[in-house]
Formats: sequence, structure tokens, C-alpha cells
Amino acid sequence: MTEDLSRRLRSAEVAKYLQISRSTLAKWRMRGLGPIPHYCGPRIVYYYQSEVDAWLTECDRRQKEAKTKAANERKSRH
Repeated sequence: MTEDLSRRLRSAEVAKYLQISRSTLAKWRMRGLGPIPHYCGPRIVYYYQSEVDAWLTECDRRQKEAKTKAANERKSRH
């Protein structure tokens, strides 16, 4: 892979950036949630900054979409 995805962040940096605990990030990773993890061997986990930012953007988009849908449903009931 030759694309430059951006700077690599370790789990502790990502947890701090997302303002969550390292254990929450690990639980998300085990459940297939959260930003995409990358592995270098069995114990080294890192994330690309651009992928973390893209994941946050997608979370924001889904939240706005859900709020809009809920507001539309409330309007249609009245």
C-alpha cells in the first residue's frame, strides 16, 4: 500500500483524542466498533489520524440523520 493515510497514532493517543478511556477503545476494537485499528504484530495497535477523523465525521453524520428522522416522525404524528 503506497497511499499516505497520515500520521499514525497509538491507542493511548486515540483514546485521549476521542476523550474516552483506553479500555473503552479496546472494547470497541474487540467488538468491531470505533475507528479502524491496524496491527503490527500481536501487541502493537495503531490508528491513522485521517481514519479516526473520518470515523468521527461519519458518527456526526449518522447522529444528524437520526435527529432529522426523529423530528420528521414527530411532525408526521401531529
